[in-house]
Amino acid sequence: MAIKLSRSKAIKAINPNAEYVIKNETVDGYESIEWLNNTTPISDADIETKLAELQAEEDARVQAKADTKSSAKAKLIAGEPLTEEEADTIVL
Repeated sequence: MAIKLSRSKAIKAINPNAEYVIKNETVDGYESIEWLNNTTPISDADIETKLAELQAEEDARVQAKADTKSSAKAKLIAGEPLTEEEADTIVL
């Protein structure tokens, strides 16, 4: 699994112009969100839904990169040619 994303990522994905302060945020929750400068509040449910969506996308991206790296290694061992994407995963 990728690094756990913050609620700020979800808020900014919903409203890039949102101004807010999240008080005492942890991976399990937060105390409160203070919406600043007349920012329309976003419901907790909407934030959590967007957070789950963004986390799934990030997890899939990380897994795809790991899969490509594994494929590149297997092809190198077998002496097969790599795709450009596989070659990009190799650190020289």
